[in-house]
Amino acid sequence: MPAPEPPPPQPSLPEAAARFGAHVLTEAASRARDIGAAAGGLPRPPVLSGAAPPVPTAPAVHPAPSAGVPAPSSPAPGTRLGRVLGGPTGLGTASLRMLRRDAPPAATTGTGPKADVQGKVIPGLYHHPIPEPDPVRVEEVSRRIKAWALDEVSLYPDDWEEEFDGFSVGRYMVGCHPDAPTIDHLMLATRLMVAENAVDDCYCEDHGGSPDGLGERLLLAHTALDSLHTTAEYRPQWAKSLHADAPRRAYRSAMEYFVRAAGPSQADRLRHDMARLHMGYLAEAAWAQLDHVPEVWEYLAMRQFNNFRPCPTITDTVGGYELPADLHAQPAMQEVIALAGNATTIVNDLYSYTKELKAPGRHLNLPVVISEREGVSDRDAYLKSVEIHNELMHDFETAAASLAAESPVPSVQRFLRGVAAWVDGNHHWHQSNTYRYSLPDFW
Repeated sequence: MPAPEPPPPQPSLPEAAARFGAHVLTEAASRARDIGAAAGGLPRPPVLSGAAPPVPTAPAVHPAPSAGVPAPSSPAPGTRLGRVLGGPTGLGTASLRMLRRDAPPAATTGTGPKADVQGKVIPGLYHHPIPEPDPVRVEEVSRRIKAWALDEVSLYPDDWEEEFDGFSVGRYMVGCHPDAPTIDHLMLATRLMVAENAVDDCYCEDHGGSPDGLGERLLLAHTALDSLHTTAEYRPQWAKSLHADAPRRAYRSAMEYFVRAAGPSQADRLRHDMARLHMGYLAEAAWAQLDHVPEVWEYLAMRQFNNFRPCPTITDTVGGYELPADLHAQPAMQEVIALAGNATTIVNDLYSYTKELKAPGRHLNLPVVISEREGVSDRDAYLKSVEIHNELMHDFETAAASLAAESPVPSVQRFLRGVAAWVDGNHHWHQSNTYRYSLPDFW
């Protein structure tokens, strides 16, 4: 047998802290270096049973942020557009700005020469470019997920095939999980992402979704994730119901794969975050039934639940290791995960803005809510939404850097890197998926 490959080099803790874009105290960085030297790097994650040979992961994500695509002309510093493009201001924010305030914003270069073809970055949006996801992995994950969708769960009819392909979920998940050791690990996240999207589309939105009766549908679908423990007489009826529609079939199958690879606390963590997601769906549905536009703070509260949180919270399972339950549950880690979910969901609001405007009816997103509740133009509401996203991103990075300095535990460090990689990969997919998204003409 060939000798096992040496473990991939891990970034030192000071580099990881810098990756979060926050100023870390010198003494914390020194302490982290001592711990990192003692740890000697992280072990290679265990390979799942029957896993494909590992494919080399993408290079480490560079910490330098981009200010986005330059505006046609330099905005005045006092305007909302000027504030967005200029970055954060105030005490303690100097280290968060990679550009001088009087310098023009730089064009994004992190996605390579195809960036112009693959879509523009929202001007002024604080983000970190990533390398293009490994095409070998993308192709294999895309092949496997389509076979799963068609052959295992009968997810969609033939006339939805173009939309499924346009979702580019293989590219999405490879970009979000650069430390996944095998294709099988990547597939854990990919099945769950497709299943969650099927529930959203078929129960809530595009493909027959409706707020009417949504609570019942979500409750029954949730039992595919969190098994029903009932009497022998009624259990067969419940088991049969798990095959009743595409969302339940997808949830059941994706969760079965996940629990075989995850530890019990990791599986229960996912169930909890999926319940949070479903609660957010119900709040949005209630507003739709009442034709009600919530206050901005209420909308942001809903988005803390109806958001991407279940995705980065499984980054350790996809990476082939486990963040212990007590470390995951600590308030500082929960804050980091919540802020990551909130920021990435506002990214979705911003990139899907024009797509949702073209859809029938009124579709709530942050710019729409700000415009209606605060009485500002569509353009100003959109630009304020960019500012809100940027503040959430900086809060996420500051909280993550603080936790990294205070908890020099290898699994904590790796989990924080994984969440940050998910945040960056999520932005890259939204920015580059021109099949689904385009930008409004506000600049």
